[in-house]
Amino acid sequence: MSDGSIDLKADARARAYSIPLEDYHVADPALFQADAMWPYFERLRKEAPVHYSKGDEEVGPYWSVTRYNDIMTVDTTHQVFSSDAHLGGITIRNFDEDFVLPMFIAMDQPKHDIQRKTVSPIVSPQNLGRLEGIIRERVCGILDALPINEPFDWVDKVSIELTTQMLATLFDFPWEERRKLTRWSDIATASPESGIIESEEARRAELLECLAYFTNLWNERVNLTEPGNDLISMLAHGEATRDMPPMEYLGNVILLIVGGNDTTRNSLTGGLYALSKNPQEEAKLRADPSLIPNMVSEIIRWQTPLAHMRRTALEDFELAGQTIKKGDKVVMWYVSGNRDDTVIEDADKFIIDRPNARRHLSFGFGIHRCVGNRLAEMQLRIVWEEILKRFPKIEVLEEPKRVYSTFVKGYERMMVRIPERI
Repeated sequence: MSDGSIDLKADARARAYSIPLEDYHVADPALFQADAMWPYFERLRKEAPVHYSKGDEEVGPYWSVTRYNDIMTVDTTHQVFSSDAHLGGITIRNFDEDFVLPMFIAMDQPKHDIQRKTVSPIVSPQNLGRLEGIIRERVCGILDALPINEPFDWVDKVSIELTTQMLATLFDFPWEERRKLTRWSDIATASPESGIIESEEARRAELLECLAYFTNLWNERVNLTEPGNDLISMLAHGEATRDMPPMEYLGNVILLIVGGNDTTRNSLTGGLYALSKNPQEEAKLRADPSLIPNMVSEIIRWQTPLAHMRRTALEDFELAGQTIKKGDKVVMWYVSGNRDDTVIEDADKFIIDRPNARRHLSFGFGIHRCVGNRLAEMQLRIVWEEILKRFPKIEVLEEPKRVYSTFVKGYERMMVRIPERI
């Protein structure tokens, strides 16, 4: 549906309503990079909320589920809609048959729950309480080091740096090499067209380097009589995970890296961008900082850091008048469900004191609901608490450069300037 010769953003509405629905292919990364997908999803919610697409050579045919309540049905009917990596996994693009990465989010019951429980202590209320002081200290250090009255890239200096420091802490990863985690997160979901990797072969080679690195960390920790309170130690000593085959270990590591990185990283940038576009909301925030926790939920809804999750139908299923056949690929477009104005009033608007702001789809629902959602919210809350103490204004200087992806809805760069400190 994309065409490099036209401005996808400027022509989006006219094109979205002129293309025949049978020719729709919303899973086009160019639409997302141009932030031009909104009218396509708007039309699907109105006219074809459960829509069959022929797709393209890259992803093949798929169903798009675009309304809030229908997405909830798919997400919570896990006995029909499978996440199994060997059936394709959780993204619209299948794993290659010779490079499948099982991970607990891409597993069905009962194995999913058993593996998930192995790592869930990292985000227990007790451990979150322990992490809060560490996060605040890190946030203060990052914000205090920002240049005043000169342009810089918010994505690199704040969003990436904070989330990478957090990941290094959760894994007890060598501090000076923490940007390796950023790189592995980026390539895990990248395609050659994104410019992040040169080829699929190069991507695989880097992921195998990631496996080798994490295998060394595993070997250092597996024989410790007193396991550490980090994710690698939890996996190495967990009854359900200590005998994982290498590709399953890599799959779970990649899941934890991407899960711990993308939600927070892209919401940190998306929140600042949203406030810059809605000065009345920024004024509301500065007048009443107690709105920060509610605003954090609204940022995560409005940004929707992961645009979709995919399932594979294990049997025929009727949804919104359409018959999904056994074996069909089903894509839950969280990015669309979060803008469904039949469920969320004024869904396209960014409203920091929105009632029921936590009623969004960004973390998923059912057994696969994001295990780290409270940690993500806590990081965002602390960042905004500390921003308000320091900076009366952060100016966004230009439209951000967005990621070329239909899975990660994020930012590569956003140039900003801080005129002064408080």
